Amino acid sequence: MKIGIVGSGGIVLSFLDALKYVEDVEAVSIWCREKSIEKAKKIAKNNGFEKVYTNYELMLKDDEIDFVYIGLPNNLHYEYSKKALEFNKNVINEKPFTSTIEEAETLAQLAKKNNLFLFEAITTLHTPNYKLIKEKLPEIGEIKIVSGNYSQYSSRYDAFLEGKIHPVFNPELSGGALVDINIYNLHFVTGLFGKANEVRYMANVAHNGIDTSGIVTLRFDKFNAVCIGAKDCGCESSVYIEGTKGYIKVSGSPGICSSFEVCLNKQEKEIFNEQQFSNHMVYEICDFRDIYNSKNYKECYKLLEHSLDVIKETVQARKDADIIFSADK
Repeated sequence: MKIGIVGSGGIVLSFLDALKYVEDVEAVSIWCREKSIEKAKKIAKNNGFEKVYTNYELMLKDDEIDFVYIGLPNNLHYEYSKKALEFNKNVINEKPFTSTIEEAETLAQLAKKNNLFLFEAITTLHTPNYKLIKEKLPEIGEIKIVSGNYSQYSSRYDAFLEGKIHPVFNPELSGGALVDINIYNLHFVTGLFGKANEVRYMANVAHNGIDTSGIVTLRFDKFNAVCIGAKDCGCESSVYIEGTKGYIKVSGSPGICSSFEVCLNKQEKEIFNEQQFSNHMVYEICDFRDIYNSKNYKECYKLLEHSLDVIKETVQARKDADIIFSADK
């Protein structure tokens, strides 16, 4: 499985680092803008390949490439994924999958029409601990409350307060705490329980219309969930799933699921951790490889439906908080 990399930012470096631990998957080229050519050349050299493109269509015509990995700012995910699918390339698209429901549905339809694989690179679903949580879930009885908190003071927030707006705080580039950090909580909850019946969002909205933090409430048939995400403050991250027979507590980011404990009523808690890699992106790449090698389109499109459900939740949440992206217009 040979991948063409699109972008040269920090997420790309993490993805390339993860590839070092995955068999039968390799990066063979990278695309960047002209201004980033020297940076891309250095990335290529450090990762054992030579091809560096500044013409995206030329890269997409490269027959050596099986997949394109989109590691660009949020607002560009749709455009670059769509172009790759039109050139009959399989796609791994970073989270958030797209900015709007229409964009997500267009990509899904195009992938199915062309018989292509299309994945969202959302680490949560693919970690061994998350998969084990799914197995353990029935042990805690009927679910009553779910709460997730992923709050991390952004290294770019001080600059934002001084008037320097980075992409993560720019509504024109589909930024904000909801789609940057709280989306991990949404994927965590939706992956276990499906799409919520009702979505509300109480957001802290800054002067430029972007959410710097906020609380999403998800209403299901028999319980409610609360998802907290912040980039203007921070605390220890965790997820609690509370049931009539006990609870499950996930320590740390819901994107990593580094360990979790199961505590049944009147019993000692058990701690679980089946993960061995510090780079949690390893697990999603392994899953994508296995699905691709086995030509398991059914599993791919099942994951795709999940991604669409989460995008629908983010759009509903933004509408509730009156957060408008350029892509909405």
